[in-house]
Amino acid sequence: MKTVVAMAATGAVAASAGGRQRGECPEFPEHGKRAFCLDTARLALGSLHAELSLQPKPGLVSPLDNGSHGDMTPATFMRSLFALRHYFTLICRAGMDGAPFAALKSLGIEAERRMLRATGGVNTHRGAIFSLGLLCAAIGQARARGAEPSAAALRAILLDCWGAELAAHTLAPPADSHGQRVAALHATGGARQEGALGWPAVFEVGLPALRATLTAGRDMRHARIDTLFALMAHISDTNVYHRGGSAGASTVRRQARRFMALGGSAHADWLARALACHRLFVRRRLSPGGAADLLAATCLVHAAATRGGQ
Repeated sequence: MKTVVAMAATGAVAASAGGRQRGECPEFPEHGKRAFCLDTARLALGSLHAELSLQPKPGLVSPLDNGSHGDMTPATFMRSLFALRHYFTLICRAGMDGAPFAALKSLGIEAERRMLRATGGVNTHRGAIFSLGLLCAAIGQARARGAEPSAAALRAILLDCWGAELAAHTLAPPADSHGQRVAALHATGGARQEGALGWPAVFEVGLPALRATLTAGRDMRHARIDTLFALMAHISDTNVYHRGGSAGASTVRRQARRFMALGGSAHADWLARALACHRLFVRRRLSPGGAADLLAATCLVHAAATRGGQ
């Protein structure tokens, strides 16, 4: 997969290099900007692949099976991931150049079109296009400021550069997406509310869970499992509300909180418990896709901060 990610991101840089030439900065020349955006795209693509590869993920597509989905497979996600290879490079560069929210939104809309073409109309990564895209833009802007991409710096940049527009984006009327309609129906925040607040689920829930497991000496697989369950226990996932209503959302939160209360991946029987949760969600057709997107976003923030030495 590293080869696929590297080839995809390299193609993105080649495409972006053919566009408008920008003046070089003595401290950060044009070739350095392209290389940085390429590397950031690799981190984003790698984070999406890490989420896809993780198993067991209750109700979600993984190498184990297709979860609660009849229209998605791991191959569907790989086609989508490859289709997004240009997007992460371009939006990182846009963020580096201080682009307004409207320009970032335009890149996201085009990325969504490419995703849908690649998957035959299946929504695999709409939430990730929004969250990981804005994070890539923030990483680019951090580099332009000469700042390390620590979690605190990235969240501050998100709110400083695009906070007002993200808040206005939250107040926009529901569009033709399950998430927005469900958020309006059940009065849940969803992805837009997360964005308006600077992704608190990533910075206040996901990242601390990931780092706590790593600090305890367990490996990255265990850390990502704990992160996913911590996010499922915390967020109001519009994907779950869409499939299971309020009762389904309660089931997801209850199961996730029980898993974490028993010690998460530190419990000797954690794998069996996670698999039992997976089977339950599949029977009830529950799919916490919002938590999966936030897991990928958490992985990206961790990878960017680690690259920057934070």
